[in-house]
Amino acid sequence: MTPESHIKNLDQVVEKQKIGGNFFQKKCRRNPLANDDDRASEIAYILKGYPRLSEVFITNEIYLLEQLGLRLRIFVIKKANEDKSHPVVQKIKAPVTYLPKMTSLTKTPFGQWLKENVPAVLPAHRALFKDRPAIYLKTFGKALWRSLRFRSGRRRGPKKVFFKEFLQAGFIAAQLRKTSNVKHLHAHFCHGSTTVAMFVSELSGLPFSFTAHAKDIYLPALNPGKLLQLKMHKARFVATCTGANREHLRKISSNGTPIFAIRHGLDVGRFAPVKRDKSLHAPLTILAVGRFVKKKGFVFLVQACKLLKDRGLSFNCHIIGEPDEQSSLVQEMIQKYDLSGVVHIRSGMTQAELRKFYQQADIFALPCRVMENGDRDGIPNVLAEAMAMETPVINTAISGIPELITHGEDGFLIPEKDPYALAKALEFLLENRGFREQLGKAARQKILRIFDSATTTEMLKEVFLASIKS
Repeated sequence: MTPESHIKNLDQVVEKQKIGGNFFQKKCRRNPLANDDDRASEIAYILKGYPRLSEVFITNEIYLLEQLGLRLRIFVIKKANEDKSHPVVQKIKAPVTYLPKMTSLTKTPFGQWLKENVPAVLPAHRALFKDRPAIYLKTFGKALWRSLRFRSGRRRGPKKVFFKEFLQAGFIAAQLRKTSNVKHLHAHFCHGSTTVAMFVSELSGLPFSFTAHAKDIYLPALNPGKLLQLKMHKARFVATCTGANREHLRKISSNGTPIFAIRHGLDVGRFAPVKRDKSLHAPLTILAVGRFVKKKGFVFLVQACKLLKDRGLSFNCHIIGEPDEQSSLVQEMIQKYDLSGVVHIRSGMTQAELRKFYQQADIFALPCRVMENGDRDGIPNVLAEAMAMETPVINTAISGIPELITHGEDGFLIPEKDPYALAKALEFLLENRGFREQLGKAARQKILRIFDSATTTEMLKEVFLASIKS
């Protein structure tokens, strides 16, 4: 397929998403490697951590892109320290490079921090300076200027994290000097990893893009001042997981960078409904999945369970997720409301382990909320997983969730931070088996239409190919 054909294909994607304009017409910079053999072209993914149990959508994306024929290379800023990983990680063929471990900036005086961390990356930076001294010094100057421009206040010292990210970027850029096959850089989450990708782009001349997700878009502390706008201006394109996110990004930056709403997608074959062999007299099961952070709204779910128990309903509730800031509070609430025989806490699981719980669940409830600082979920992947398995779902009408759920047709939408509304919706579904089944079947059809990874990943592939060939 010719480069012109790829641009045309992406024009169609742009038109469907009502972004308008010719794809990359204003944003393209000529890639000096564009005439090489396209089959050898690689995309370098720059990730904050890998593999992470809570970021299976990233590992699935990488695996599916490989299945579609793209060649990838992974650079990881910080190795994930977790006991479990999803089986899909073992199927990924992309070589993984872990950056040298760096100590905390906040706990160490800056001079001492430099002594502790520069030696590991010094050979890489020497090689870059020797190869392209003018570009190296120019990029270092940008790091210095950004450390001043995006500091917390005029009277505060430089924002030292930019020096850390410049050092990390130099290590990656030096690795890229060893191969001429990488033609594009892509980062996930638009704060630290994207800052590193931007520096790598400036050091290497390669174009970069990034996927923006949730709190990384909305929390000013993660992109102070107009740092996010700067990244968008320099990026070849931006991807995000919801239409709501795309509209927000379009409002804060009007420089013409293409912004694509590309959902993470789901393997609809793996998450398929199964026959539920459950006794009519067995207690019904409510399921919730997510890290124990405030924005998941688990405290409201526990409060709703207390209301249901007081009304005499028989049920079990399983909350599954990695421990975090609200783990202790949720446990305390369970004890306080005497719900230890009703609400059960389980640690984080792989997708394979979770499927067993989806199969047994009668209702999936995740009362997400928007935090005071703007933090929120986009479209939780676990919500899509439950819907794909015909489990009726209840969630809140925030962020991108209404893009997935139509209230009363394929799920229930309730107000955020309202345990009474949640209890009312749960009670209705617990007492109406026929309607539960109706919602579940409609939910599965919605996922097949708009959340099938075979479609969403193909769109991302076409965006990448257009960038490589431009």
